[in-house]
Amino acid sequence: MSAPAPYLIPALSGAAATCAGIGLARFAFVPLFPALVNAGWVSGAEAGLLGAAALAGYLVGAMGAQSFGRRIGTRPALGFGMAAVLVSLLASALPGGWVWLMPWRLLAGLAGGVLMSLAGPAVQRAVPPERRGAASGVVVGGVAGGIALGSLVLPPLLLIGPSAGWLGLAALTALLWAFAQPRFPADPGGQVPGAAPPAMPKLLLAYAFSGAGMVPHMVYLADLAARGFGLGIAAGSGIWLLFGLGGLTGTLLGGRAADRMGGAKAARFWLCVQVAALALVLIPWWPALILAALTGGFAAVGISAVTLAWAREAAGPATGALWVRATIAYAVAQAVAAFAMAALFGLTGESHAAIFLAGLVLSAIALAAALAPQDRALTTP
Repeated sequence: MSAPAPYLIPALSGAAATCAGIGLARFAFVPLFPALVNAGWVSGAEAGLLGAAALAGYLVGAMGAQSFGRRIGTRPALGFGMAAVLVSLLASALPGGWVWLMPWRLLAGLAGGVLMSLAGPAVQRAVPPERRGAASGVVVGGVAGGIALGSLVLPPLLLIGPSAGWLGLAALTALLWAFAQPRFPADPGGQVPGAAPPAMPKLLLAYAFSGAGMVPHMVYLADLAARGFGLGIAAGSGIWLLFGLGGLTGTLLGGRAADRMGGAKAARFWLCVQVAALALVLIPWWPALILAALTGGFAAVGISAVTLAWAREAAGPATGALWVRATIAYAVAQAVAAFAMAALFGLTGESHAAIFLAGLVLSAIALAAALAPQDRALTTP
């Protein structure tokens, strides 16, 4: 039996980080949403606020990750992120209501921002240049893998109660941390600021509004299936599993599509799929949710791959700096939209239709920005 390719070791450690920090700590909250409401831990509007808190924490983590990594080194910073995820999940197993859960969801989001921002670049620096594309796909694939893993593990645990669900996610995180910690790349950490990137307002607007438009899928999709359509918690987890499978497909195809048609054109296509996903949810027929979940995951996860290619085409050597701006714009838009939608959810008597209609409008704005006359690149790839 042949040994695994050398690039796979750091890549799999990065995938473990994104699996725990995004796939489990952040996205596994989606199937937990209806379980928390049904168990009386929180109301639907309060659960929406908890989802928004994780997005706000992600923003803080993403903004500070590079300087944090440079200060203490990659491996300790990634270890800190994994530890913070574990603590947040263990603490959430206590039924203290939304006031108790809010800081732990903030911590989970912050940890996810650190892990997502540091794992990919660290792996890129640790593998040969000809393997960076493959390694990047493995790292980002950890997000979709975490979504699928949480969707499979949570339904039987939630039959016992939300505490069992949180503890199950904590156990998975501990296993991922034990695997990844000795394999994390050991470099100085963080990226040193490089060349100034072009402004690229169209790219930034399209990516930011795409993030805002996907908040309904990323927070309310399983609750729509479980409580909105009355299908139950297991069905909600099943719908979320389809979202994860769609995300895995979108990630795997994103890089290839960008190579063939260019990042800007690929981004337009992915945003068309996103608009379709939001429109499908508004059909008052539960089977439409199946296609909405698959296309939503395809768009939500794959958009990052094609937008990164778009940034590379536009900024060349300054891609890293432009990508940091794009990531922050995406995180800000998601956090603002999440808190606004939590308020809207409460004001409309927990109307899922209002939430997903808002997401459709934001997604249409993202597509319009991508279809506008293109930004002029100030550098060549």
